[in-house]
Amino acid sequence: MTAELTVAAWPGITPRLLRDGPEGLTDYQRAGGYGALTDPEQLLDEVQAGGLLGRGGAAFPMAVKLRTVRDNGQQGGEAKIGSVVIANGEEGEPASIKDRWLLRNRPHAVLDGLRLAAGIVGAGRAVVYVSDPRAAESIERALAELPGELPGVAIELLTVAPGYVAGEETAAVHVVNGGPAKPTDKPPRPFEEGVDGKPTLISNVETLAHLAFLHQHGAQTFRELGTEASPGTFLATITGAGRAPALYELPHGIAFADLLTLHGVSPDKVHGALMGGYFAGLVNRDIVGITLDHESVRALGSGLGCGAIGILTDDCPVAVAASVLAYFDRENAGQCGSCFNGTAAMAAVATGLRDGLATQEDLDRLKRWSVVLRGRGACATLDGAANVAASLLSQFPDPVQRHLENGCQTCRSGAFTADRPYEVESLEAVVAV
Repeated sequence: MTAELTVAAWPGITPRLLRDGPEGLTDYQRAGGYGALTDPEQLLDEVQAGGLLGRGGAAFPMAVKLRTVRDNGQQGGEAKIGSVVIANGEEGEPASIKDRWLLRNRPHAVLDGLRLAAGIVGAGRAVVYVSDPRAAESIERALAELPGELPGVAIELLTVAPGYVAGEETAAVHVVNGGPAKPTDKPPRPFEEGVDGKPTLISNVETLAHLAFLHQHGAQTFRELGTEASPGTFLATITGAGRAPALYELPHGIAFADLLTLHGVSPDKVHGALMGGYFAGLVNRDIVGITLDHESVRALGSGLGCGAIGILTDDCPVAVAASVLAYFDRENAGQCGSCFNGTAAMAAVATGLRDGLATQEDLDRLKRWSVVLRGRGACATLDGAANVAASLLSQFPDPVQRHLENGCQTCRSGAFTADRPYEVESLEAVVAV
């Protein structure tokens, strides 16, 4: 998708992360950035009270992550093990743009959050991990603006080739340790043993930017937007529906129907969505009636994930699922037999279904694979493929049946066959905050 990108905050709120144009050090400090970290424990308590959840996909509580890495790094008596922190900006998800936008436009918010995380866990080493060349240039400029090393931590930049699996946490550790950008078996997990064998905190760059906001404004202000269980705002990449892509800053808990109206899409024309980028799978028209928070989306059997939502209006969900599964087949790391063979098998069935060649026996196999293959890869790629296959069958039984009978008029007139469904390429904003 090459159309220009709309960037805007939800009407009526003061944006916390989005801004008009790139931000330099002077502007960031004038707004309160890089304030002294006088009491790491107190900030950790604020993160706990604020309820900050990870924005990379899993929505894991940030305070738990910070405390676990800190405690693991303090083992070993007087000679403490120590720890490492990684800002994960390797946005391998084609349908998401938020991390690249932040790195290019608000690098100091990311670096500030990174040094705060390092201060909380007691890390002396921090790494910014990216694949976008312009993001790397932005971080380099931001580091050059700083008068010297941030207190207590040395920050380095590491750039890798882009790839869906390259942003997986063990892949990031593998790269920092000198290996290829491919996941490794777990356990141990990075919070136990990561870079150089040390407990390692890996945090999405948006999460770190929210951490910097929490440090400046406190937990009470952080919770003024959002819901009790999903506090704060999040960055949402919205694609599909024949519209130009958009990056919105949204309070958790807004009605999805209201987001559609803001985006210029009639709720009556929506028959589903691809959630969380590619990972969380498909949901049917029920999405129109919910609010956008983790608990409500989970109730549909899906997830917000990284905040990327592809809106289905004219595209056939069978064809969309086939394209996503084909992407997983191409992008898997090629090192786990269950994933290498499983994604290929599921993609073949979905493609056959799209083209009117699949049988009921094929669908029975697809349904079985979507259950038994979960958790059998080194990373979550196979789980994402299983989510797409399972959600297609459960959420869209009528379109699936039409394809079994070779009766989908939408696909007969030209099936959706994108190599990277709902990809966002442009970062040129036409509507700014």
